[in-house]
Amino acid sequence: MKKKGFLMVISGPSGVGKGTVCQALLKGNDKIKYSISATTRPKRPQERSGDDYFFLSEEEFEKGIKEDKFLEYARVHGNLYGTPKDFVMDGINNGEVIILEIDVQGALQVKENYPNGVFIFLLPPSMSELERRLTHRGTESAEQVELRLNNARGEISKINEYQYAVINDTVENAVAHINSIIDAESLRVINNLSLDEYLKEETYD
Repeated sequence: MKKKGFLMVISGPSGVGKGTVCQALLKGNDKIKYSISATTRPKRPQERSGDDYFFLSEEEFEKGIKEDKFLEYARVHGNLYGTPKDFVMDGINNGEVIILEIDVQGALQVKENYPNGVFIFLLPPSMSELERRLTHRGTESAEQVELRLNNARGEISKINEYQYAVINDTVENAVAHINSIIDAESLRVINNLSLDEYLKEETYD
């Protein structure tokens, strides 16, 4: 019996390691596919449309907004970014787990438009560990680190909007926990084909 996939939304504060965890998930599971965003920002020389982003004109993006083509969208530094609904739904119908790594504000917009998604909040082991990670990477001043920590507290306050919380103490542990969530969600009735189709088949996967 062929199963549907699902959308898995991963959020968490800056410095928690979302990108590292998502990349590790992609390497270890060929059923997982990264959600590709659409944007109006100019394409860089090394980038390819459909691989890095779907590059759209301002007019094309605005048309997509009017036609409800995005699960979420926002304007960032003058450019529009969004999650194309068709890309996500095509992957789900093809049995894939679509990972969307996004901030809390975007995740809540996705939840409003597509409540059937699986929403995971990635947490640091502690706020002091988050501060250590932010400081250690050396890309922000002390004032910027404090701003990110304040933002993190605000984001964590929204954790009850998510179904799962995973602590990223190590990448290996976080990936193992998320893979367990994937296994459990893949067995949910909502992620399987209809009962009629099941009863018509002679063999089952």
